[in-house]
Amino acid sequence: MRGFIFSPKITIFPRNSENFMADTNSTNKIDLIPASAFTFEELTEAYNHTRVDYMVPMPMNANKLREYVLNYDVDMDASAVAVDGNEVLGLGMLGVRPGRAWITRLGVIRSNRRRGTGNTMVNHLMQQAQQKGLDYIIIEVIKDNVPAHSLFSKKGFTPTRELLVLRRPPGPPQTDVPPADVEFLGYDEATELLARRRSVPSWVDETESLLNAGNLAAVRATLPDGSHGWLVYQNTVFQLGRLVIQTEAGNPQDVSRVLLHHLHKQHPAQDTKTENLPLDDPHWPSFKEMGYLEMFHRIEMIRYFNQ
Repeated sequence: MRGFIFSPKITIFPRNSENFMADTNSTNKIDLIPASAFTFEELTEAYNHTRVDYMVPMPMNANKLREYVLNYDVDMDASAVAVDGNEVLGLGMLGVRPGRAWITRLGVIRSNRRRGTGNTMVNHLMQQAQQKGLDYIIIEVIKDNVPAHSLFSKKGFTPTRELLVLRRPPGPPQTDVPPADVEFLGYDEATELLARRRSVPSWVDETESLLNAGNLAAVRATLPDGSHGWLVYQNTVFQLGRLVIQTEAGNPQDVSRVLLHHLHKQHPAQDTKTENLPLDDPHWPSFKEMGYLEMFHRIEMIRYFNQ
């Protein structure tokens, strides 16, 4: 069996190592192997090597990557590992849902950059999406990552919005809120509320992603003036996450302030991380008031195939 090397000490052996997809448009010898030919341990090793000097560190382990693939409907046959001979250059993954695709976990090992590897993988992932008859493909680029933004702009991707990744340390809320009728709800009620959402989610916080991730709960609040709304979240042992907040009547800041206050009053010991809140979301000021910190920003970009 043929082994592939991406560091002096690590060699990986794909299960179907003869299954190559050659890049015939590149002057470099870059071949692409389906990610499904590798174990999660091997893919994790490769992924972590691509992130050694990344703008935002995102280390993973095999269990986290396996969970990631499940949560975000990653098509492992359409995803690819780039190699040159026996050397792993990088990898890229493709999430697939009805009508749309999402490029994720795209990375090139530092020593192998500036030779067209990223371009080759993006071309392949776009081709896979087109062959599946999908309408459009999405990528999220870290803000100020100029090379990535430039690459995807050249591929016809258009920026659509700026997204915030937020974190809040454990602790009870530090501010008081007006009295309200507050009710905590379980999984079934949370899924019913998600069916009523009116905000436009990103791939990360789409309803499909939340249902795949599981452990959902919700809090619903009605204020004395009749304003009301709800918040769905994932509740795990050490962390709250995947917050979806909706105001159905009244001032969004008033409603969200109450919802977030009671969420953290109920779960004071848990760290909270939530991803991809739009920068222009009317609830964002309440997040700041309740102690949420900006970790980094992403730029969502979309490429339509039939325009």
